[in-house]
Amino acid sequence: MTDKTPDMTQDQPVIRITDLHKAYGQLEVLKGVSMSAPRGHVLSLIGSSGSGKSTLLRCCNLLENSQQGEIVFDGEAVRWKGQGPHRAPADRAQVTRFRTNLSMVFQQFNLWSHMTVLQNVMEAPLTVLGQPRTEVERRARDLLDKVGIGDKCDAWPAQLSGGQQQRAAIARALCMQPRALLFDEPTSALDPELQQEVVKVIKDLAAEHRTMILVTHDMRLAADVSDHVVFLHQGVICEEGPPDRLFNDPQTQRLRQFLSATMAA
Repeated sequence: MTDKTPDMTQDQPVIRITDLHKAYGQLEVLKGVSMSAPRGHVLSLIGSSGSGKSTLLRCCNLLENSQQGEIVFDGEAVRWKGQGPHRAPADRAQVTRFRTNLSMVFQQFNLWSHMTVLQNVMEAPLTVLGQPRTEVERRARDLLDKVGIGDKCDAWPAQLSGGQQQRAAIARALCMQPRALLFDEPTSALDPELQQEVVKVIKDLAAEHRTMILVTHDMRLAADVSDHVVFLHQGVICEEGPPDRLFNDPQTQRLRQFLSATMAA
């Protein structure tokens, strides 16, 4: 009998995307993007607003349906039904399984206002994974300590600063014990002082060799934490490579223009 367990070796990328296309009506947002996120690596997506970065991240997590291309998670390809604009995942159980292993941190925190910080962090492992409450609470408290807000367990989200809310959102994502973390502009809604609280947490996670895909406008953060940087422009990968090379010796005029404008801002 053939063993169909996905390949979980270190060489197997956690996420691999091949020739991905995504359009909203006549507007093509992704025009054949291919990339992979190796285990234990940080992949950053940079580019101007509207370049397709957040859409690509949402397609990774199957929050958006792409019209063409392949998405593979830990060696297992997404199964599709239909074609083009009618394409959708064919196996809802597979979608749920993928999403529970790809925790996403959004720009606007998305904490539940009617739950305390601790309840927010515990909710998904309890309801989605059905894990024991004692185990989940212990892990949630440890994670809130880890991101520096262990004293806010019983606070409501509205009582927290933006930086504290984002750190709570990161703890919530981590509590699912995912194989990869997806960050969609995690610092852009924060003022500079509060940004640094979140940047420190992300840097600490990168130092632990967690697999992460990071969409960011913060070039310093991308340079500091990334193993690989992808520059998207008008829905295609214009340039990619290690951060030292990409930021210090860009090969394309478009990336040079982008970095000049971004660094001057």
